[in-house]
Amino acid sequence: MIYLDVLIMGQPYRLACREGEQKTLREAVAYLDGKMCALRDTGKVKGTDRIAVMAALSVAAEFLSVKSPQGPLSDMTMLEIKTKLEAMHVVLDNVLDAKETP
Repeated sequence: MIYLDVLIMGQPYRLACREGEQKTLREAVAYLDGKMCALRDTGKVKGTDRIAVMAALSVAAEFLSVKSPQGPLSDMTMLEIKTKLEAMHVVLDNVLDAKETP
């Protein structure tokens, strides 16, 4: 097992991977960091937890649209997928807001 020290949104993380997977892991970290920083920079999403959830949803939707062109997303346009993601963002914001309120 190899350990890599990486930064995601300026925070250090030590990640483990198998020999030969370092490049792929670094690419994944760079991609995720880019997504999370872009979300943070919009100013619409506050808090690292929220940013991470929104980035994860975005990446998952991208993955599903590429992985399964005949799957459940095949009949949806990118605009429809984006609209559904934005609706999920609203729901998550409401849940996270309620969780933060004492």
